[in-house]
Amino acid sequence: MTWANQAETSMAGAIGDRAAEWLLQQGAPGWSEKDQVELDAWLNESSGHLAAYWRLEAGWARTERLVALKPGGMSRTHTAPRKKVWPVLRFVAAASIIAVVVGVWYGLPTRQVEYATAVGQSAKILLADGSRVQLNTNSAISVGFGLWRRTVSLEKGEAFFDVRHDAARPFSVLAAGHRITDLGTKFAVRTSNHRLEVTLVEGRARLETISSAVEHHATDLEPGEVAVATANTIAVTRLPMRSVANALAWRQGQLVFNHTTLAEAAAEFNRYNNTKLVIEPAIADLTVSGVFDAGSVDTFISMAKFAFRLRLQKQGHQVVMSR
Repeated sequence: MTWANQAETSMAGAIGDRAAEWLLQQGAPGWSEKDQVELDAWLNESSGHLAAYWRLEAGWARTERLVALKPGGMSRTHTAPRKKVWPVLRFVAAASIIAVVVGVWYGLPTRQVEYATAVGQSAKILLADGSRVQLNTNSAISVGFGLWRRTVSLEKGEAFFDVRHDAARPFSVLAAGHRITDLGTKFAVRTSNHRLEVTLVEGRARLETISSAVEHHATDLEPGEVAVATANTIAVTRLPMRSVANALAWRQGQLVFNHTTLAEAAAEFNRYNNTKLVIEPAIADLTVSGVFDAGSVDTFISMAKFAFRLRLQKQGHQVVMSR
């Protein structure tokens, strides 16, 4: 084994040990909301943390089922004195079983699945639970389903979620230091420059911070509401459903502008095309309206040139627009 392999194995072992500690603490008496926030923050630090925790959680649940099926196993009927010591016995039993789970399950392949799109691409994904995800341009997610919960990490970009609700297995999306929890929901999530935007189309969803380093913020969203979240704040705005539909027109490959500044429109086109638009400050506040195919940047350039009598200058993969 090379030094690099040894270091990688050592790091993986440390992550597995920490995941086991979290699982033990979660099953012990006294688990609090603050503890859950700290666990979520640790899970959100890396996909490796999520994968290790999911493996152990699945192994623990499977072991619980095996114990329940074992002949002569612990009876579910207890006398009063036994009930008093049950939390301690349960904690000790958990420690013993998780020790076995670490040994048996840690070496198994991760259940995490990753999906990504390139610039200009879109992808429709059917998840194992029947939920559907549509990825927008230049986006990536990691999916990990355990027996107790379903978690998707939005690594970058934008995605639309049509969630099959299951109260016994909560569905959560982790993005930009926040967690969106499904309550029977269709919603879109977009990340950009440490800024998170959540648009709720149907049902309800809960948005909350998960970092222990900042003050905890949370809000429940209803259809037509758009939440913009940063590390320390969450602001919610209610929009007409027509505006919500326009914002999600990318799902049909379109961009809808309604008195949108030229600078903002160019920024949207730049998300979908390798040809990048550069808008001179003097014309940045001109406004445009219309419906465009997301990949039709040349059509947009021609329209803007004619409507505003602009000058165009090509510089490699950039088109500079000015007067």
